[in-house]
Amino acid sequence: MDFKSSEQAVGPRSEDVLPETATAAVKVVIVGGFGVGKTTLVGSVSEIRPLTTEETMTQAGVGVDDTQGVERKTSTTVAMDFGRISINEELVLYLFGTPGQERFWFLWRGLFEGALGAVVLVDTRRLEVSFDVIGRLEERGVPFVVAVNSFPDAPGHSVDELRAALDLPDAVPIVLCDARMRSSSRDVLMTLMRYLQTLAMTQEAS
Repeated sequence: MDFKSSEQAVGPRSEDVLPETATAAVKVVIVGGFGVGKTTLVGSVSEIRPLTTEETMTQAGVGVDDTQGVERKTSTTVAMDFGRISINEELVLYLFGTPGQERFWFLWRGLFEGALGAVVLVDTRRLEVSFDVIGRLEERGVPFVVAVNSFPDAPGHSVDELRAALDLPDAVPIVLCDARMRSSSRDVLMTLMRYLQTLAMTQEAS
């Protein structure tokens, strides 16, 4: 029996459809402490409308979430952010942004499954919130690069000073970025891809 309805089936938007030339997809995780700009980075660089799970911060988080330095923040990611960017006609990156508060870190295991690498977003006003994040990546053996997000009142440090403060090996790239800018965020992801390629070539040669 045929049914007529005033409601028309709506398919995916044209900008959400993968290009026909895409032959490879890579999962990348964006990590960092609370309020460092992970949601902003995913949103600025994604070529599709990003999926976010931001919720308004309430009194329930008082005394639990460390909001020092980000007192004006009114919302927070409670599950993940998701976006997508085509690096070229064949390579597509799927971006997964993790929640920053420690009480949501139990979600990280699922988000890291199948991830090829990670971007650690850092706020120089609160470098200490990055220590545990980097430690978890090192424990899991996940390759990563560090992106220092630009904030107007953030103190400036040289790359050598940041490397020493974060106790990073010389091989781990550190780049400056503005998570609000698509071109800057894309450069961060390209740095990660080049780093992963270098690691793969090194392993093949050994």
